[in-house]
Amino acid sequence: MRLLQLHTDFVEYCPVSKEIAQAEQDVSKEKVHLEDIVVTLVAIENGDDERLAKTAADEIRTYLAKLKTNRILIYPYAHLSSDLAPAESAIAVIKSIEKFARASGFDVYRAPFGWTKSFAVQVKGHPLSENFKHLLNSSDISATLASTPTGVLDGPREKVSVALSEEEKLESTWWILEPNGKMSPVADYDFKPSDMKLRNFVNYETAKRRAADEQPSHIKLMKGLGIADYEPASDPGNMRFYPKGKLMKSLIEQYVSREIARYGGMEVETPVMYDSKHPSMESYFNRFPARQYGLTSDNHRQLFLRFAACFGQFLMAKDFMLSYKHLPLRLYELTRYSFRREKSGELSGLRRLRAFSMPDCHAFCMDINQAKEELLKRFNLSSTVINSIGLSTSETLEMAIRFTQEFYNENRDFVIKLVGKFGRPVLVELWKKRSFYFILKWEFNFVDSTGKASALSTDQVDIENGSRYGIEFVAENGDKKNPVILHNSPSGAIERVIFALLENCSEMGTKGVKPSLPLWLAHTQVRIIAVGTRHLDKCKQICSELTEQKIRSDIDDRDESVSNKIRQSEVEWIDYTLVVGDKEIEAGVFVVRKRNQGQHTKVTISQLIDEIRLRTKGMPYLPLNLPAYLSSRPIIMA
Repeated sequence: MRLLQLHTDFVEYCPVSKEIAQAEQDVSKEKVHLEDIVVTLVAIENGDDERLAKTAADEIRTYLAKLKTNRILIYPYAHLSSDLAPAESAIAVIKSIEKFARASGFDVYRAPFGWTKSFAVQVKGHPLSENFKHLLNSSDISATLASTPTGVLDGPREKVSVALSEEEKLESTWWILEPNGKMSPVADYDFKPSDMKLRNFVNYETAKRRAADEQPSHIKLMKGLGIADYEPASDPGNMRFYPKGKLMKSLIEQYVSREIARYGGMEVETPVMYDSKHPSMESYFNRFPARQYGLTSDNHRQLFLRFAACFGQFLMAKDFMLSYKHLPLRLYELTRYSFRREKSGELSGLRRLRAFSMPDCHAFCMDINQAKEELLKRFNLSSTVINSIGLSTSETLEMAIRFTQEFYNENRDFVIKLVGKFGRPVLVELWKKRSFYFILKWEFNFVDSTGKASALSTDQVDIENGSRYGIEFVAENGDKKNPVILHNSPSGAIERVIFALLENCSEMGTKGVKPSLPLWLAHTQVRIIAVGTRHLDKCKQICSELTEQKIRSDIDDRDESVSNKIRQSEVEWIDYTLVVGDKEIEAGVFVVRKRNQGQHTKVTISQLIDEIRLRTKGMPYLPLNLPAYLSSRPIIMA
């Protein structure tokens, strides 16, 4: 239900004609004029009932008390919503609001329902003269989430799935599973000094508290390095990426997509919005723990922005003619973007966003046995990807695995084999009953400087959506069957990968190690510094030579001292700083400052090329996306 309350000097309306067949009967067509009255425009939506009418009357009473008046006009106004209740239900709810308002002792008037009316109003000019409320039934949590105990919202409806609601009250038992198969309750596990990150991860997961209490350290780094920043003109959780950040994102996206292609993923592209009333969508939404963004099309269809690539890939697979010989079928999409309306208190830098790029790869398998074989392959894929990006599964990340008691009882050896591949103790969340569409889910998690954990690589065993979406394949015996589906992201959201890399850099700094990004992700790999303006031609020649060898380099041609230029290179975390002067040009040997080693060495350009290419071997390359000369670059005030 939506209420727009206006404190007016006067309102007048005149019924003209019936707008719908269910319009009220015996309505006078005389003009009605009322003065010094609150006009409450009301739109009744699907699911609204007498209980919500009582909530509406309470809300009206609160507003009238603030205005110190008791006169009200209840005015049916369908234009406040595109999710209107049937006429019969709507008029009943409006009459209930009228009944409750009269019982409160108000002087109540009501405009006729279902009529086209001419309408004029003059709103008073004070701060409380206009008031909008969106009212929700507290029991309708499967479709909506109220922000207050009374079910009153000041903004648009936020869709919340049954799965998300159940997740918050889900009863789990927590265990530590070691690679040798020993599983101990968390309370009984003997955490060693080397298990500090695992202990922090356990504390975070078992507390189930996601709100950000303090700012993680990567936020300062993402701004200071000119990678990304908040966009004040957008919804919170939507970020702006500067050239350096965009280059980093693109390189990671290229790498992950390449590795998925090598694994056998067939890249596709699907829409970013879907009809929320589509039977498969509506059902799946309530099985997926995410909040969604809704919107209305020009033909009043209720759409939502995707929160994963599942919808498009499943609908696509449904239209394929599949045989068991085609399985496992691997579909892949890098979503730019997926949208999840996360709680504002959980948004913090790049850790948790409302719009993000997600590599999403589904495998459609014949049965649970093929799914287990495929999941092990994808675990290897994910381990390779996340380690190559620069996040170590042996030192930096923690693993969680979640499954039902039934799955564990029937597949204990498989679970132990999976944990053995990780090679360290992992956190287990054991469910007595299944609340989601999956029976097993594993993830690599990064624990940041504030003790908050964020999932990166992940995979799920889905036993519902093959049937839900009508995806079928012809089995060897000729029967039609629904596949088991795996949901894998080998890296997790690209933005969250950057978050983890920066947080890891911050941790390096606290240990006295110079923080640095992997060289293949560094925006500038070589900074060339001219001792004087007469050396710029040689700098340009070296820069061109490095570019030909797919090495990103730039030239500090500013009117600054060499020491200041070297200092700036350090501030930007540039691994190689090359100084070009008379002696270097004459000898063909150049002084290179290697930032991570904290030393100066003499090298030829060919030696420098060989060293950098060895360090970046096998990783994607993109050219510099800023002017090569620093004097031509804008100053980014992040």
